[in-house]
Amino acid sequence: MMLKNPLITVAIVALLFACSSPERPDALVASLDSITTAAVDTARFNGTVLVARDGEVIYQKSFGWANYDTREPLNDSSLFELASVSKQFTSMGIMILKERGALSYDDDVKTYIPELPYQGMTIRHFLTHTSGIPDYMDLFLKTRWDRDKIVYNEDIVEALAKYKPDVLFTPGERWEYSNTAYALLATIIGRVSGKTYGQFLDENIFDPVGMTRTRTYNTRRSKGEVIPNYAFGFVYSDSLQRFALPDSLKDYWYVRTLDGVEGDGIVNSTTGDLFKWNKSLYTELLVKNLTVEEAFTPVTLNDGSTYPYGFGWGIETDSVMGKIVRHSGGWPGYSTHIRRYIDRGDCIIILSNNGGFGREMVAEEIEKRLRVL
Repeated sequence: MMLKNPLITVAIVALLFACSSPERPDALVASLDSITTAAVDTARFNGTVLVARDGEVIYQKSFGWANYDTREPLNDSSLFELASVSKQFTSMGIMILKERGALSYDDDVKTYIPELPYQGMTIRHFLTHTSGIPDYMDLFLKTRWDRDKIVYNEDIVEALAKYKPDVLFTPGERWEYSNTAYALLATIIGRVSGKTYGQFLDENIFDPVGMTRTRTYNTRRSKGEVIPNYAFGFVYSDSLQRFALPDSLKDYWYVRTLDGVEGDGIVNSTTGDLFKWNKSLYTELLVKNLTVEEAFTPVTLNDGSTYPYGFGWGIETDSVMGKIVRHSGGWPGYSTHIRRYIDRGDCIIILSNNGGFGREMVAEEIEKRLRVL
């Protein structure tokens, strides 16, 4: 039977499309809200979530407390310690200096930190976690470092020079995650630029991108400074049967001792500012597109094989979602995540300040919903 009335035909086609479409935008938003609400109810998720689709924010919401003790609620402008999500800003700092001709990825790191007792390690090795340099956290935990004294980057350099712990492997032989490498990259940024790590990021990344709430900050070394709307990181104490600041718990003494290290952590931000950062990476605001593309390219090891990590970003390719670059961060009280679907313009940002309860559940379930679009 042929329908002669065009208005009826259009209405039927629209109805059929609505019924067959996997997710309509309003249904997607409702689904995202059900995911986060369920994580709050069943997994004690406490944090903020932002989801973007095709370059536009479609969901942004906060759950729980910025401070468990005072019951100050979180909101979209709450500032979180990013932990290892900070590494992408350290790598961008190096990329900016490389474009300016101040250094090369294949420079030996001893060019900038001659105190290091190791041979054959390059800036590229540091960026891609393939240097084999020993772990500074392990070094300070094993040495007789005064736990009441905060460790800074120059202390790491001095300790490596003094104790000369063995390398983990020959540079480029394999991939192994290295906080030491990124701390030393921050030291290189400071020595090459003549500015502090924080000043360099402010002037060359945060200010140009318009990340007005983003900064380098450590609560323990910045005594007396009060930041409005700060999300304090809490951990769950089995003995106290409640969430508590790690500073108050004996087992977490290292959160203060290692609080002065920059480069592998220390950047603080919001979901909104991180979305601005995400959008800037599609442009040439900071560096050229080819430079960004190299950061999203898997590292090649000595034997010719590759590992899915670039410059501060894990990399994967999915048949549905396309190329994905991502990174997570974790430190007592904080659990963070950014996932960028760069072929689609989608993005997931999750910041949690209670140790990450429910964060992985939220990230994975959100991606499942984005897949059905």
